[in-house]
Amino acid sequence: MKIKIFKIFGFAAVMLLALTACDEDVIDMNRGEGVVPSITNLDPAVFSEAEGTYVSFDIDAPDDYTGDLVVLASVDGDKSRTPVKTISSFPANVTIFLTEVADAKGVSVNDFEVGSIFNFEVQATVGGKNYRSLASFNAPLACEYLPENVSGDYTASSAGWGVSGPITIVADEDNPFRLYVSGLIALDGMEEDQGPLVMVVNPGNFHVTAPRTVLGTDFFGFDNVAYQGFGVLDTCTGIYTMTFTITVDQGSFGSYGFTFTPN
Repeated sequence: MKIKIFKIFGFAAVMLLALTACDEDVIDMNRGEGVVPSITNLDPAVFSEAEGTYVSFDIDAPDDYTGDLVVLASVDGDKSRTPVKTISSFPANVTIFLTEVADAKGVSVNDFEVGSIFNFEVQATVGGKNYRSLASFNAPLACEYLPENVSGDYTASSAGWGVSGPITIVADEDNPFRLYVSGLIALDGMEEDQGPLVMVVNPGNFHVTAPRTVLGTDFFGFDNVAYQGFGVLDTCTGIYTMTFTITVDQGSFGSYGFTFTPN
């Protein structure tokens, strides 16, 4: 049997999600000065290969701004900032279809490849000067989410935790974005008499969350080993890149990176 030496320690985790501004390259563009439009509530924030794919978000501007807001799109870092949609009343929820981006750029949707990155900004104009939103966001073009492509027999590996071996991922019959993972603590040679681990995929961005789940009652003499984590799913390859915090009743072993790769 594989024996591990563990050190229990306490930990605190703080997660920060920041939206970062793009570089300036036009003289009359001012970011963070004058009228500052905002972008919030991205959902969904990723395009897919599915017909009718779109991204959606909220935009707003200061109460005293009476002009239009223009949504700008750049593709794969070209900084073209092509106007895609003009909004005259706000706050507003904006939906941008991939077909609209293609039309604005004078190309076909088929000209965009999986992996392309679409950058969106919002621009206000006052006195002949253009002001862009402090926040911008990137929306990748990903493969369509298909349960059969993101479930089945997998290999789980973690260099930090020191394991590699087979696991099984099963999609819920009623909710394909809810997945069940079996076999994680079996990689340590222990009996998985609880679980399975639940993973939930956000259809808006393919981020993955795994609520804390007890997987085994005994773990090398410790009680109730549990996994809890987060990560992202690549819908094209079926690969999950995850971070799991592993705990027992006596304390925490810390957080470790895992990769789930389809066999």
